Amino acid sequence: MIEKLKNLGWKQLGGLVLIVIIIIAFGFGGFGGGFSTNNQNNIAKINKTNVTTQDFIDYVNQSGISQAAIRDNLDNNIIEELLSGLISTTLIDLEIKDFDLSINKRTILKNIKENKNFQDENGAFQRIKYEKFLLSNNLSAPMFELKLKNRELQKHLFDFIGAGTITPNFLIEKKFEENNKSLDIEYFDMENLYKTKNDYTANEIEVFIDENKDQLKREYIDFKYVILNPKNLIGIEEFNQEFFDEIDSIENKISQGSAFDTILEDINVDIIEVNEFAPSSSKQINEDLIYSKKASKIDLIESGDNFLLYNIDNQYDRAPDLNDEIIKGEIVELIYQKGKFDYNREIIEEIQKKEFDNSKFEELAGSNKEYSSINSIEDDKLIDINSVKMLYALPVNSFALVNKEDKIFLVKITGTNKNSFNKADEKYLKFVNSQNTNNRKTILQSYDQLLNDKYQVQLNQKTIDRVKNYFK
Repeated sequence: MIEKLKNLGWKQLGGLVLIVIIIIAFGFGGFGGGFSTNNQNNIAKINKTNVTTQDFIDYVNQSGISQAAIRDNLDNNIIEELLSGLISTTLIDLEIKDFDLSINKRTILKNIKENKNFQDENGAFQRIKYEKFLLSNNLSAPMFELKLKNRELQKHLFDFIGAGTITPNFLIEKKFEENNKSLDIEYFDMENLYKTKNDYTANEIEVFIDENKDQLKREYIDFKYVILNPKNLIGIEEFNQEFFDEIDSIENKISQGSAFDTILEDINVDIIEVNEFAPSSSKQINEDLIYSKKASKIDLIESGDNFLLYNIDNQYDRAPDLNDEIIKGEIVELIYQKGKFDYNREIIEEIQKKEFDNSKFEELAGSNKEYSSINSIEDDKLIDINSVKMLYALPVNSFALVNKEDKIFLVKITGTNKNSFNKADEKYLKFVNSQNTNNRKTILQSYDQLLNDKYQVQLNQKTIDRVKNYFK
């Protein structure tokens, strides 16, 4: 059902549609009779159930949101947000009726008497506290009891839908045991197996560039620029109004289409010309800044305490220049990384095809093999957590490539060991709660999809617009 609401162009609600109604506050007042409503004036329809404008106004009154707050947020879709909440509430009410859920008055009274807000220090119910609460919140006893009844019915519905979400103890214990067993591993760093940067020949570099020429092309620019400051613009070193007036004048000339040389006719500054420029690891502050602004052919920009007036004469693509040692180094780094990737991919393919065996592992490991243990599925001291989770999903004698930051290791799982645990330990209790919560969440998500299929929501856009006009 939430997807239907999204498709209407409304802002996404937080969480499942089932949860929305739980957070609706008790009303502290409301709107008067300035808005004419009747049962024929429908703002929405859910299957055969009409949602009237009176229903909407009542819902807004109960929300505790002021009329001024709604008026100030009309452009932020607050009417649609409130209508989403009302539709969600109505859907739950329809489900409660469909499941024929009920609460007797004795249960409601019991909940009131057990509310700590209405008890003294000895836990005894104090009617005067209850009555003060009703008065301070502008509620009558029947109104409050009706709200409480609706809330309890909603809770019963969620409990009904979530029935069976408690995972059997033996399954929880088994999964906890699996997640907290130790893995014995053999591993080695793959770095020594990769081709080094110095091993790549000039011919290999040329072939790589030719195969990737479109991706490796860089955009170069030819440009000229001047550095402007108070000293060369107005003859003093002080940033004053006269200086900024001159800067404004230059900006106006740029906006009027004046050429670079025309702007500088009356300004005595040195023009710096730069050709075939592209950023490199050698930082050039002014030039790099101008390159970043190359979308504008001519412009005035700030650079520290100076202003730069620049003009780009030419822009063009060019293949990497291997005579430039910096560029050559960048290309070699790309080739090196690609070589590592290709080598790792070959290993992974062999493992997936079950063509990788222990003899190949020993051959590659040589004298670099190390031994260690991973203590649980959360133990990421040796390798990254995602790699740990992958290993815990594999059987003994499996091979895998794993990583720790930028290092790659080839691992063999040689054995597992069960670790004892106490069911009273906080770690185990948290695990139990998380399993039940995840199961419940899965069921509620499925229920949300069922609502989506079960109910057809239709909106009356004209009535929605009229409601908006009322709040303006």
